[in-house]
Amino acid sequence: MPKEWFVLRVQSNREDKVRDNLVERIRAQGMESLITNVLVPSEKISEVKGGKKRVSDRKIYPGYIMVEIEVDEKGQIPKEVWFTIRETSGTGEFIGGQSKPVPMTKYEVEKLLSDLDQKEERPRAKIEFNEGEKVRIKEGPFENYDGIVEEVLPASGRVKVMLTVFGRATPVELEYWQVESI
Repeated sequence: MPKEWFVLRVQSNREDKVRDNLVERIRAQGMESLITNVLVPSEKISEVKGGKKRVSDRKIYPGYIMVEIEVDEKGQIPKEVWFTIRETSGTGEFIGGQSKPVPMTKYEVEKLLSDLDQKEERPRAKIEFNEGEKVRIKEGPFENYDGIVEEVLPASGRVKVMLTVFGRATPVELEYWQVESI
């Protein structure tokens, strides 16, 4: 039988708990072959708070989980699977309607899974600066200089800041945690 991915609404900030409850219920009812995967898409974010670097998880789609289900010949979710999922505490509706949920397209599934694989490799920096914002450098050779954010480079976790040094505009590339908003 073919398998399809569906999006399920769940209680916000309880995605992991709902997933654990659902997986436990699937195991208890012996439905592992019908519901093969339950995902809470998240990414690792690194940030500096109080001078300490922290890595935390952030939900990519808060309030939603993705479920891979074996469907029947008509592409419908089997009734026993439907009831198992709907009777799990914290779950809501499937995306696409109450009577006939719409599965994710192959493209959406491939993109989601490849994005999750890439995000597992390295935590992404949480950079909360915008271009044109005034900042003060709080560490390094330009400590206590004020400047303007010229470019945010999220892939490398860096910020390009335009400083005035000896009366000349000078671009400086810094780690995101070396600057603070004014």
